[in-house]
Amino acid sequence: MTMDKIDRKLLRLLQENARYTLKQLSEKVYLSSPAVAARIEKLEEEGIITGYHADVSLDKMGFHITAFINLEMPPKQKATFLTYIAEVPNVIECDVVSGSYSVLIKVSFPSTTDLDLFIGQLQKYGHTETQIVFSVPVPHRGIVITEEN
Repeated sequence: MTMDKIDRKLLRLLQENARYTLKQLSEKVYLSSPAVAARIEKLEEEGIITGYHADVSLDKMGFHITAFINLEMPPKQKATFLTYIAEVPNVIECDVVSGSYSVLIKVSFPSTTDLDLFIGQLQKYGHTETQIVFSVPVPHRGIVITEEN
């Protein structure tokens, strides 16, 4: 799909606030609401927009410990591990990565005790190394979209 300046502006706006109404978006890009709706639908169909999400405070939900876990795993474990990790509700993200470790897992738990129990379960798949998050000076954000992207 070839995107023009209006598509890029819509993506910037939706990353800023996915709850903008079609009317608000149409006013910002100088198109009718039906035209904006059609553009958004096309961006969704093309897989450029993959979803709309609420940012939830993990801390206020009782998940006071966030950590990144590196897992070094033999390749033969990968299929079994991926099936297991997809079902763990405390896993925020799991990425297969290059380097010394096979996988990088972002998790959140109510306590270090809960985190420790999870790490114990992970160690049947391989060696782990864990970093606990103290603060988040740059929270998750969308990509910068310019007129040239």
